[in-house]
Amino acid sequence: MNIDDIKTVLIIGSGNMGQQIGFQCAACGYDVVMYDVGSDVLNKAIDRMAKLAKTYIEAGRLSPEQAEASLKRIRTTTDAADAGGNADFVSESVPEDPKLKGEVFAKFNELCPPHAIFTTNTSSLIPSMFAESTGRPDRFAAFHFHDTRVTNIVDIMPHPKTSPETVEIIKAFAERIGQIPIMLHKENFGYVFNAMLMDLFKAAQSLAANNVASVEDIDRAWMGVMHTLVGPFGIMDSIGLDTVWKVTDYWAKILKDPQQIANAAFMKPYVDRGDLGVKSGRGFYTYPDPAYTKPGFIEK
Repeated sequence: MNIDDIKTVLIIGSGNMGQQIGFQCAACGYDVVMYDVGSDVLNKAIDRMAKLAKTYIEAGRLSPEQAEASLKRIRTTTDAADAGGNADFVSESVPEDPKLKGEVFAKFNELCPPHAIFTTNTSSLIPSMFAESTGRPDRFAAFHFHDTRVTNIVDIMPHPKTSPETVEIIKAFAERIGQIPIMLHKENFGYVFNAMLMDLFKAAQSLAANNVASVEDIDRAWMGVMHTLVGPFGIMDSIGLDTVWKVTDYWAKILKDPQQIANAAFMKPYVDRGDLGVKSGRGFYTYPDPAYTKPGFIEK
């Protein structure tokens, strides 16, 4: 298999990142099949990808005609066999649970063509945790996207059994869809950027959970000193507080770190209320016009 053999991309999981990855692939000319377990979530995904198309138009990345053509290259299905039947390249974005990811890949290993390359968009796990479950560990690696609306950086992280040919095809595919690949030489929790970001999140969560300072003042401190447009809690909102909580809670249980346990407990009420950040309209801030984007936020 070579890069020119990739025609159809299967996106497993229609959440925020699945939508972004799927639309980016479609915008670059690939046929995209988006699979999820419920038609309601897929319908919401289509609506959100239409909004995503508008942001690409407003940013000058696509013309209205190109955006419309991109959306037409995307189809959705709840039928796993239908989804996987013609897949050449698979990108998985299901919740951060290695057992679940392994089960999903095992299922699609039976349904996808033997040549298909499997990738995971996991933000906090490493591929060797569920590589064997894929049934094709040599054709499997982590291929991790950040927010495609604001950056085109992607991480490529093989595990010990990933073949060199697979790594090269994933790298070529990244370039075909307009991304800049960051190549990892070995597995590392959190890749490169996320490894740094998760330490920032832990520090911010600890400050808030220990009542050292408010969420807003913690963000103001970061934004004011680093001259950024958003602070750590605003970034968490953009990722999704359910995802951030799952990662925090997972490592709290693994490491049995009292501070991580307290941080997970601090995040949990937001998740329980459905205040998940940008995607739900409310998290640490209210959207679409969060306080940190308004004049005078830092000075307050």
